[in-house]
Amino acid sequence: MKPLAEMADAVLRCADGREKTALSRGFAADWQAARAAGHTPEIGTANPPMQPARPDKPELLSPRDVPHRKPGTPKGRIALLHAVAHIELNAVDLHWDIIARFSHVKLPMGFYDDWVKAADEESKHFNLMCDCLEAAGSYYGALPAHAGMWRAAEDTAEDLMGRLAVVPMVLEARGLDVTPGMIKIFQQAKDKGAVDALETIYAEEVAHVAYGSKWFHFLCGRFDEDPKERFHALVRHYFHGALKPPFNEEKRAEAGIPPDFYWPLTAQG
Repeated sequence: MKPLAEMADAVLRCADGREKTALSRGFAADWQAARAAGHTPEIGTANPPMQPARPDKPELLSPRDVPHRKPGTPKGRIALLHAVAHIELNAVDLHWDIIARFSHVKLPMGFYDDWVKAADEESKHFNLMCDCLEAAGSYYGALPAHAGMWRAAEDTAEDLMGRLAVVPMVLEARGLDVTPGMIKIFQQAKDKGAVDALETIYAEEVAHVAYGSKWFHFLCGRFDEDPKERFHALVRHYFHGALKPPFNEEKRAEAGIPPDFYWPLTAQG
């Protein structure tokens, strides 16, 4: 089995979404089998690309230029599924990137176990969304998508604590806030396939946010820093804009993020 950082780099350099997620899931299975057998696989090092490889489609636009469609219409629901697919594909790369980009940092094996599992699940989520799009007569790449999804990764490319604060603890935590509303849209449309897929995503994303919180607190302990103060400083430095309520306080708490972490970062905080 090749070193984990090299696996991560290979995923980042694969452009096609379905191929990327197949590679991701295969590497995750190899890693998990080795760990289940009691092995301690080599992490290695990598020099990952600043931006992951991407397919020719979708066209990536500035957020302000991505068309807004009403979710109550069939076209609007397809656009919503497409947006979620795009988020999930970026999440696959984000989770492999944190392994590859910070492979020089000495971390417990549990860190790698968590992010490999998260990358595997995000790969599954992307495929679920692609299946839903295809069932609706569309496909990933049929619509333009948000070009700013990778900005947080670029901004925190040299700061592991910043990456943990902004990606899982802010961006993925936002998914916990908005996914219940998306599930209701597809329940009203009686689209059981989309409801089931989104409920799977919702259930598994809590753990991904929790991984961010766990390893952020671990590093704060390593450097004897106050987690809440450090989190506020990093988010104010790297995140562009205030956090926006309403917040899913129950699921955020389940993921290890209490209200005094995020409410002070809102416009009224």
